[in-house]
Amino acid sequence: MSRSAHPAGPRHGDVLPEGHYSPPPADLNALDPKVWSKTVARGADGVVRVGGTDVLRLAEEFGTPAYVLDEADFRARCQAWRDAFGPDADVFYAGKAFLSRAVVRWLHEEGLNLDVCSGVELATALAAGMPADRIAFHGNNKSAVEIEEAVRAGVGRIVLDSFQEIVRVAHIADGLGTRQRVQIRVTVGVEAHTHEFIATAHEDQKFGIPLAGGQAAEAVRRALKLDGLDLIGIHSHIGSQIFDTSGFEVAAHRVVGLLKDIRDEHGVELPEIDLGGGLGIAYTPADDPREPHEIATALREIVTRECERAGLRVPRLSVEPGRAVVGPTAFTLYEVGTIKPLDGLRTYVSVDGGMSDNIRTALYDAEYSVALVSRASDAEPMLVRVVGKHCESGDIVVRDAFLPADLAPGDLIAVPATGAYCRSMASNYNHALRPPVVAVADGAGRVIVRRETEDDLMRLDVG
Repeated sequence: MSRSAHPAGPRHGDVLPEGHYSPPPADLNALDPKVWSKTVARGADGVVRVGGTDVLRLAEEFGTPAYVLDEADFRARCQAWRDAFGPDADVFYAGKAFLSRAVVRWLHEEGLNLDVCSGVELATALAAGMPADRIAFHGNNKSAVEIEEAVRAGVGRIVLDSFQEIVRVAHIADGLGTRQRVQIRVTVGVEAHTHEFIATAHEDQKFGIPLAGGQAAEAVRRALKLDGLDLIGIHSHIGSQIFDTSGFEVAAHRVVGLLKDIRDEHGVELPEIDLGGGLGIAYTPADDPREPHEIATALREIVTRECERAGLRVPRLSVEPGRAVVGPTAFTLYEVGTIKPLDGLRTYVSVDGGMSDNIRTALYDAEYSVALVSRASDAEPMLVRVVGKHCESGDIVVRDAFLPADLAPGDLIAVPATGAYCRSMASNYNHALRPPVVAVADGAGRVIVRRETEDDLMRLDVG
């Protein structure tokens, strides 16, 4: 690969512009295990390996950009969540984070359930062999067609999100001669400490039925009266990228309070409570997520304590990790193109992808890490902004980070923790072709979602 020299932007020791970055690490060749999947390591030759294969081979075989998913790490995280909560609770993987038929098969084999939010996610799950009774169907505006597909398939639960949906699901289930198991999604007025657009439990938003003003209690009354519904529990989700359980404690207190009111009014103790997902991962070394067993212990203690205070039997607990399972298991592999130093500011490093394969930086001001992975370098650190090739000034992949000052076109760099929401939210902006997802294990990579082609796009353009 080319090693051509170029003028560098600010280096370690210079007066640096304000930004989101931390000071440069002591060793730019080190790979912090917080943000990289479990099998990632740099070899003696300086080349990074994952799943027993090196990134040079992956780039040659599959091209760049590419999402590289560590299958062993994914399976290990499934096992950790399953073991942490045990047989008396349910773990539903949130398919919106990333879903493919291979992922569904892994989930099934590792004993996790699946949460879907659309008819096509449901179809993918069923096509890959996930038993319907281990599927939950979410969404704030499910169509009649989607609801009928879910009821016909026999999904384990539909999470009701509005008064209209209570009637809609009951009517469809009646028409099919069945009773559909349902939960009611309640907004409990807890706003997690997160970005406004991904905080989902305060009242002023599109999800759920507010607990305030008695609306959730009224939803329960209506659901209990309808023959087509079997109300099994209450669902709550308080946000995303959450690092502590204090918000869950408030949410559980309010949900259990509703369960007590239901018992007192209707003589019914609902058997399940779902506290949703939203547990955070490490995108940078500064992030400090909790382990599944810590989360499981804390949530069990919270729910048990609240139920004891309310004089209720402890319901079966469900959680819905998505990002926390798949997020850390993948990185995006890019080839460096144009390198543009701006004197006294930073160096812009352009890669062959961008906001079409990772919109989160532009959409949420998300922070990521980055590393040179095709070789090691002893060069001093250089402040960079990793950007894409799209016609947007906001086309930023990593806002501020440090890479070696001898970085050159043709080098491979990788952005870790891109397993969640990057491929799911990928787009064809500027007619970009969405990258493949390459699963690596046992020294080999295989495509589980292929790269789009020009023919794929042209087939949709029927004008």
